[in-house]
Amino acid sequence: MGVPSRVDRLHTVTRCVTALLVVGGVWAAAAEPPTAVAPVAVTIDGIEYPDPLELDDGAPVTDVGTWEQRRRPEILAAFREHVYGESLPQPTAQTFAVTEQGRHKTVTIGITGPEGTGSFEADLTLPEGRPRGTFLMIDHRGSDPRASSDYLPTEAITKAGYALAHFDANAVAPDGADYRKAVIDLFHPADRDLPDNAGRAVSAWAWGASRVLDYLETDPDVDATKVAVIGHSRSGKAALWAGAQDTRFAAAITNDSGSTGTKLARRDSGESIARITESFPHWFAQNYRAFAGDPASLPLDQHQLLALLAPRTVLVGSASEDANADPQGEFLSYRAAAPVFALYGLGDTGLPSDAWPPATDTAFRGPAMGYHLRSGEHGLTAADWDVYLNAGLFTRP
Repeated sequence: MGVPSRVDRLHTVTRCVTALLVVGGVWAAAAEPPTAVAPVAVTIDGIEYPDPLELDDGAPVTDVGTWEQRRRPEILAAFREHVYGESLPQPTAQTFAVTEQGRHKTVTIGITGPEGTGSFEADLTLPEGRPRGTFLMIDHRGSDPRASSDYLPTEAITKAGYALAHFDANAVAPDGADYRKAVIDLFHPADRDLPDNAGRAVSAWAWGASRVLDYLETDPDVDATKVAVIGHSRSGKAALWAGAQDTRFAAAITNDSGSTGTKLARRDSGESIARITESFPHWFAQNYRAFAGDPASLPLDQHQLLALLAPRTVLVGSASEDANADPQGEFLSYRAAAPVFALYGLGDTGLPSDAWPPATDTAFRGPAMGYHLRSGEHGLTAADWDVYLNAGLFTRP
């Protein structure tokens, strides 16, 4: 797949609803929102990008049918081949063993593949009463959901009426040289190298989120049609990839996901393809390394990953001092995904202006897209969670 001949055209988007802002975690209508998003130049920040609304053969995408039947599959296939790798297949057999203690459940998910059988654990914590929805957290830090923290505030989540599903990413694919040993080798012979286009750790973490969702579909205490997959940093990359591939997720939330998450790869700012593939060679398909010295030759970019969430909900969280994640690159990527959402009449980003930076500590919400720039450094904080818990994830403004 070559770089499309046209660059990203950020079309004028008619705002169908009033833009929403959140100040201090409370959503409020903007006082005098503009009636339309102004057209943006065919380049993003002076750089040419692939157009999510142009087919590989150069034909424009002007309707939902063409997007869903032709363009969306093209972009998914390109990410699988060049970036995240081919995902693990469905298990040949899968079991769920549940232990309950009050409103907390521990679920052992048994996985059988052609090379053997293994398992990993997930947790589900329920609120009082029927949940409004469920946050499914991919957690690379190995947090205990029964011990609330700013990073994983179980008490605040359940008090807001949501359930919290959670699993340790390391139990699915250890975050190091032994990344294959948990589940990947259940599907690939352990004594052979993986193909260059096979998924590694990030792909496996996304796959794990889908297996937890498989369980939630069997649990009568939750509504599996109202599940938002969420992750921070490296897990935020996996959350986006999970949401892009598995359309059962009603929403995807990515917090400070930076390189190969939300940030545009072509920008000469923040963590580069070269640096991330050298520092974390086990995260992505080996094919991705081919673009380390020439990101402009990559036949796609991260705004197209965000676009794959349409027409479902996507929330992007950035931090003002998170230079490694390039918050401006995340912001530009978020904006550049809007034309695909616009095919569904959902192109309002909620932003009152295209100017960088937007107001910090203020969440902007359109009908399907949301963005906030928290002041401070890299992290998933109580302030970020306050935005997500007040975002009305499973309702449309």
